[in-house]
Amino acid sequence: MSVHRNAALSLVKRRELVDFVAAGGTLKAAAAAFNVGGNTVRRWWRRYMLLGPTGLEDRSSRPKHMPRAISEDVRQEAVRLRRERRTVRAIASELGISKTSVARIVKDAGLSRLRALDPPEPDNRYEHPAPGDMLHVDIKKLARFHAPGHRVTHTRANGRSQGAGFDYLFVAVDDHSRLAMVGVYPDETKRSAADFLDRALCAMERLGAPVQRVLTDNGKCFASDLARAVYAQHNASHRTTRPYRPRTNGKAERFIQTLLREWAYATTYTTADQRNAALLPWLRWYNEQRPHASLQGCAPITRLPNVLGNDS
Repeated sequence: MSVHRNAALSLVKRRELVDFVAAGGTLKAAAAAFNVGGNTVRRWWRRYMLLGPTGLEDRSSRPKHMPRAISEDVRQEAVRLRRERRTVRAIASELGISKTSVARIVKDAGLSRLRALDPPEPDNRYEHPAPGDMLHVDIKKLARFHAPGHRVTHTRANGRSQGAGFDYLFVAVDDHSRLAMVGVYPDETKRSAADFLDRALCAMERLGAPVQRVLTDNGKCFASDLARAVYAQHNASHRTTRPYRPRTNGKAERFIQTLLREWAYATTYTTADQRNAALLPWLRWYNEQRPHASLQGCAPITRLPNVLGNDS
């Protein structure tokens, strides 16, 4: 039971009050004994006499008669219009009720935010059967700096130097093995993209897993004539992700999170060049030693048949 925050008596005290009166105490004596007014004593005694113990519980403050209340049909119509992605203002105008009422109705229905109108998508977990079947490629921009930045020092006083520019990390992740490759470039032009793609595809060929498909976002650098020439040279097809759907390229996105957490922001680097120098050792450890939950605790290199004498 919910007790009103300003109630003079709790449910236990109400029971004690009626027991006091039932035992022969007067209403005036009960008011003095429980430090409440006479009207309070009479109200609870009257409810007890009419309804028994249930009469001592709080009642809803909702009026019994609400002639101006919004009908259930109007409420259902407001919910229906909201499911059609109509705004609160538009619904209020069409139904002839206030925006406040519409906002309250859609809130009660759990539809205040537009994202609530779209059911959650099921997990789209998949894995291509062999190394090289699909190579996920993406780009991450990182600021260059000449002094440790606030993300590791936790103070804005030592931010990156003005005009230091950016490094562009081109990343590639093999769908089956999770083997990762990273290239650091000064820009994200078509020449940089073509150079990284050629290096990544050559590396996979040396590992005995020539790439069949390359999955990238819709960036122009991955669809340039130079990039298409690289795909053709390595007999790989090019596929693009759905617009505004980073989960389509989820393995590359997830690797970038790990890359930032375990390499870029894992320690305090003095300069961006020092940070970049630590990339290759970290990447070698990631591919050859770091256990992966998605690989049952194995490292990516163990899934490449022609590396380190693996038979699987």
